[in-house]
Amino acid sequence: MTFAGEALSWRREQGHLEVELHRAPLNEIGTSTLAELELLVGYLGRGAEGATAVVFHSTRPGFCAGADLRELHAGIAAARLGGRSSSPLQVRDRLASEGVRRGIRKFLDRIHRVFDALDQSPIPTIAAVHGVCFGGGFELALTADVVVADRTARFCFPELRLGLIPGFGGIPRLARDLGNAVVRDLLLSGRSLNATRAHEVGLVGHLVANGEALTTARGVAAQVGRFDPHVVRMGKAFAKPFPGEWLAREKETFVALAMRPEVQAALERFVNDAGVRPYLPAQRKEAE
Repeated sequence: MTFAGEALSWRREQGHLEVELHRAPLNEIGTSTLAELELLVGYLGRGAEGATAVVFHSTRPGFCAGADLRELHAGIAAARLGGRSSSPLQVRDRLASEGVRRGIRKFLDRIHRVFDALDQSPIPTIAAVHGVCFGGGFELALTADVVVADRTARFCFPELRLGLIPGFGGIPRLARDLGNAVVRDLLLSGRSLNATRAHEVGLVGHLVANGEALTTARGVAAQVGRFDPHVVRMGKAFAKPFPGEWLAREKETFVALAMRPEVQAALERFVNDAGVRPYLPAQRKEAE
């Protein structure tokens, strides 16, 4: 009933399972987090020993800053080096590009399998959000059935700043829940939604005072646990259609964009920037 990893931990609390995100600095999602999420979805797939709900929360200064861009950059660089050979330059470049494409696609396939499993889990999921909920972290929250946010929460898709779109399923899942006008504004502007606005548009189910998200999420989990699990599963499946075709198109679009030199140059600038990251509290206004 308990697990303690490098990026996340979980334990049984009353009738529900609590999943704690605790990877420094701000729960960036890379291969270590992905591997532990894969363990989690395996546990959930086996029934999580009768847990009636799952609550995700973070003990870091925010919920999640998104994908681990430093690891992505390092992976692309390693794949390009792996394409070196004694072949002519044109062949070497082609082999390197194919290696990059395969690496990106492999990671995307893995992360989609995990997020799809969370999205479709027969056990209801609740995200308790505070602070930054950006990029891949926003996409993780969107897999949840209910989002509880305190007033410090901010939601954002900053991927266009790197020449990308969200790649972990964010746009199809957000479009499922909200009107397309809100989705396009978030995607194309790169601006963030504060907690109040997120509640107004229907992204957030419960807006609470600072520091109260986890307490409220536990209350939601307790309420869910009062009902017949079979009825809950049927109700969730009916109310939460799975946008499978749209998710597949998103992956293809992300991979195509990620292969552009402009994206790789943007990643290079990001990892070499010695300044404070734009998602950290000191720079929050600039991120807005």
